[in-house]
Amino acid sequence: MLDICLLGSGGMMPLPYRRLTALMARYNGKSILIDCGEGTQVAIKEKGWSFKPIDVICFTHYHADHISGLPGLLLTLGNAERKEPLVMIGPKGLERVVNALRVIAPELPFPIEFIELSGNHQEIERDGYKIEAFRVNHNVTCYGYNIMIPRTGKFDPEKAKSNGVPMKCWSRLQKKEEAVEVDGVTYTRDMILGEPRKGIKVTYCTDTRPVPAIVEHAKDSDLFICEGMYGEDGKEAKAREYKHMTFYEAAALGKEADVKEMWLTHYSPSLTRADEFMPKVWNIFERVQAGKDGKSMTLEFEEDEEIDKKKER
Repeated sequence: MLDICLLGSGGMMPLPYRRLTALMARYNGKSILIDCGEGTQVAIKEKGWSFKPIDVICFTHYHADHISGLPGLLLTLGNAERKEPLVMIGPKGLERVVNALRVIAPELPFPIEFIELSGNHQEIERDGYKIEAFRVNHNVTCYGYNIMIPRTGKFDPEKAKSNGVPMKCWSRLQKKEEAVEVDGVTYTRDMILGEPRKGIKVTYCTDTRPVPAIVEHAKDSDLFICEGMYGEDGKEAKAREYKHMTFYEAAALGKEADVKEMWLTHYSPSLTRADEFMPKVWNIFERVQAGKDGKSMTLEFEEDEEIDKKKER
């Protein structure tokens, strides 16, 4: 089960009714934060979630509306007596940028581990989940992210028997031990499990022009959160000049990627009522919703969803 909350849906500057860009995900006792715009701490508090379990902070890029909330968040984590390392992921220059911001947050009781991205694509394995970064097209180096929860295949007793795996090893291998040795013979998990099942995938992409990499990496996502800077007519040239997207360009990407659900985010300050433009968006792709601060959902594995639906009936 993966919990998602769009903490802030604004771009460029915070507004009384809209905070700057941030997304938080919770999985298996860990939290992942993507971007940390001004107001992120307040948004987390309003949601009722905790700061302390934040395991990783990913940055799409280093414009202020995506990182200006970081120094205060670091101080809060320090005041919460956090001791565990905090991992940060972002484009090249991450350590330099963060250390510059830490001039106002110099003393922290926990170490920071930096992973600086390079190239067009990079994957980072974490405790039970995977973060995938992919390069997009903004006026500075910028990445989109996938948060993926893989799912192993079901236990197959016939396969286990045919591979000669002793029954006393079955339980241990099912409980995520990668290998078990008995009498000098090593038995591995793939010897008792069927094909991997569909996991959970969330794609987050903002501050970019439409590029094929977005469709490639968002393909079949359960949730695609994508920038829609402009919804008004006549903003197409401005979107191209500043390397952003309109609602309609974003919707076309979601349709091509055939995502299960899509939210728009990162609105221009001039755009005050995103819902007004949705009928035109739905002419392109009907699974799009206008994101807003605090918008949340819980994603479950497909079979679990079907079980829940049967219980509801």
